[in-house]
Amino acid sequence: MELAHNYPAPEQVGPVFSVDLMRMAQQHSWAALAQIAAAIKPGMTEAMARQLAKDLLQQSGVERLWHPVIIRFGVNTCKIYSEPSEKDTVLQENDIFFIDLGPVYGGHEGDVGATFVVGNNAEQQHCAAAAQELFERVRRQWLTQRCSGSALYQFAARQAADLGYELNLAIKGHRLCDYPHKLYAGGNLGDFSGTPRAGVWVLEIQIKHPTLAIGAFYEDVLLPDVELLE
Repeated sequence: MELAHNYPAPEQVGPVFSVDLMRMAQQHSWAALAQIAAAIKPGMTEAMARQLAKDLLQQSGVERLWHPVIIRFGVNTCKIYSEPSEKDTVLQENDIFFIDLGPVYGGHEGDVGATFVVGNNAEQQHCAAAAQELFERVRRQWLTQRCSGSALYQFAARQAADLGYELNLAIKGHRLCDYPHKLYAGGNLGDFSGTPRAGVWVLEIQIKHPTLAIGAFYEDVLLPDVELLE
């Protein structure tokens, strides 16, 4: 158990916080996201997909949602969470979409997001893959260089350009911990001057295609590889 007063103010957590439980919450969250992604089909509206996601999350044993389900189709994949989608957007036969979930399992907050493609559009497939590749490059930078949160997002912007995409710096990661993290701390990872601690920061990556009206999203909690803990 790690008590809140053992952390500096921007990284405070609650009295039951555990990195192991954060990892467990992420594992359950990723399993739920995979199930939801497999069930989303062309012809659905975003509203239909969100309801489907909520139903499947309930079946997964989720305790609550700490943020609403966010699902974006097509041109809406360029928008951040606070921007409304184009109305009545329907997933097409060749299309791109992303899912962003914030479930709570074991009293700890999960936060996962990933982008998927239906059909065989090569540009969409490349964009989705680039978001995950960029996330992995930045996470590896965190693991090996132990740099600040702000330096991580500067690195991310350069790597996004290297991949041929623009990083959306309107979202720069955020805090997480045992529910609810907002009692203890907030703030963006991209504005954090310290080295991010494991299990309390979410790395968010959202990119935009340089010429097409599509984007991609990928996020996960910053956690070390399991083998590094052994």
